[in-house]
Amino acid sequence: MKPVPHATSLRRAPVQRRSAERLTRILDACAGLLDEVGYDALSTRAVAQRAGVPIGSVYRFFGNKREMADALAQRNLERYVERVGERLDRARTGDWRAAMDAVLDEYLAMKRTAPGFSLVDFGNQIPVGSRHDEPNTRVADRLTELLAGYLGRTPDPDLRRVFLVAVESADTLVHLAFRIDPQGDEAIIAETRELLRAYLARVLD
Repeated sequence: MKPVPHATSLRRAPVQRRSAERLTRILDACAGLLDEVGYDALSTRAVAQRAGVPIGSVYRFFGNKREMADALAQRNLERYVERVGERLDRARTGDWRAAMDAVLDEYLAMKRTAPGFSLVDFGNQIPVGSRHDEPNTRVADRLTELLAGYLGRTPDPDLRRVFLVAVESADTLVHLAFRIDPQGDEAIIAETRELLRAYLARVLD
């Protein structure tokens, strides 16, 4: 079973397996409806109907649709870190270019395939069109912890700053690529990859 969001994003954390499975269905339904109707038209009642659960089950976990979207964003981040980690397990330890490709490629794959991701992302898209720095800081922190050991580096403030700059830069350029082309403009993505390599080479070579 896929991981559910950290308990702090929920009114009540699932304890039993059945409850966790119900939460997963609710978030899956939320993600699918975001793609179909958008955030403004999303409702807790529609999510409950799609998930096949009583409306009270939704309110057991979430007070409103914003909390539900936040939980979906947290789940996206957990899945993203898991996917990057799986790629790193197959790569040669210390190869920062392979690590950077894993980080960018898995983000692009989720942008293209994960339900609801284009609106929710890791939390910086709701309300629609808004972008805040907190989600990118969380992403950079998680990547620092994940990549430090792989790269043989200490996860100190300097390394965190480097990854934050890389995440912020890639986030802006990837959003540009997907504004130009719904599947991501390949030329912009190629430029993004080159920019990241040039910047990270200064620190990691």
